[in-house]
Amino acid sequence: MPRLTHQTPKYRKHRASGQAFIELSGRRHYLGPHGTKASHREYDRILGEWLAAGRSNTYGVPADSITVVELIARYLSFAKDYYGTPKRGTYNNMRLGIAPLKELYGRTLANEFGVLQFKAMRQRFIGEDLSRPYINERMRQIVAVFRWGASEGLIPAVVAQTLAIIPGLRKGRSGVREPSPVKPVDLSIVEDTLPHLSTVVAAMVKFQMHTGCRPGEVCGLRPSDVDRSGDVWEAKLTQHKTAHHGHQRTVYIGPQAQAILTPFLLRGAEDYCFDPREATEEMRAKRAEARKTPISCGNRAGTKRQKNPKRQPTAKYTTQSYGKAIYRACKDNDIPGWSPNQLRHSLATRVRSEFDLDAAKTLLGHQSIGITEVYAEKDRKKAIEVARMIG
Repeated sequence: MPRLTHQTPKYRKHRASGQAFIELSGRRHYLGPHGTKASHREYDRILGEWLAAGRSNTYGVPADSITVVELIARYLSFAKDYYGTPKRGTYNNMRLGIAPLKELYGRTLANEFGVLQFKAMRQRFIGEDLSRPYINERMRQIVAVFRWGASEGLIPAVVAQTLAIIPGLRKGRSGVREPSPVKPVDLSIVEDTLPHLSTVVAAMVKFQMHTGCRPGEVCGLRPSDVDRSGDVWEAKLTQHKTAHHGHQRTVYIGPQAQAILTPFLLRGAEDYCFDPREATEEMRAKRAEARKTPISCGNRAGTKRQKNPKRQPTAKYTTQSYGKAIYRACKDNDIPGWSPNQLRHSLATRVRSEFDLDAAKTLLGHQSIGITEVYAEKDRKKAIEVARMIG
């Protein structure tokens, strides 16, 4: 089989006509008389555009002949490099969200996808009994694909502009199901769950209860993030939900949360505080302790482990694995189920009732771009005071 290479297409000569040409994705682009400065300039221009387009197979295809499936393929290639490929990241959300578009309109010319096709897609989602906000999010994903295509010159801009002005489904006026709101979890249920969790996951839950951080923030916390110079510690996170908007996120850690976190800071500065491998070792140690067969009989500890298991504990919890640990503990012990994100709602409710809305907003990291430095400092002091008292 021939080897796949990424060599730059060459400046070539068509002997019959004496014209120079470059061949890209099976299409010849003639440059003018071979050997002239003008043909070399044209070669440089076309090659530069092709490289800027990511060596796309659709380069040079007229905008009125690109199909929806080709547009989707180009967009996903861009999104994979731009967003990365975590399981719950933007790339996979987009890939799953626009799959029905490819299924229904994959062979349709992209410039023929208009209002009727857009509303037909939306009606399909309504027929699947999806919630109104989720349907609107799916439709925004479709618009994003066409907007990107227009920005790359793949389709006429009017296509994306037309789709963008179609209003979303309005609450109470569309007859579409509304999602159930996320409510605070009863802290007595959390207390009932804690004994059935590993030491690591129980500490994560308690830390969230006192700080109101997001599940992803507690999963990604590292010792290097934590500034311990004050009586209230501050964890300044570089990776969080709104980092791509240029927002800063600080988790304020009061005395109670500090006591929970301190044992998990005794590791490398760049290691994750809460390590799933420690929970796995704890689970195995408990199983060995509960062993009824004498050690002299049966299998020795560790002999039944696979040499190369498909799934191995990693150095960091994900929001999914963290949530599943809580889900299993609740299910196995007949405890009402709850999710880690509900802990934020519980803390927000408490802070708002005991203090005020501004304190809850800052403590939970709900900041907007237009907040002035003076206003942010005022909120910061308020959040530190709250953390000192209840954190």
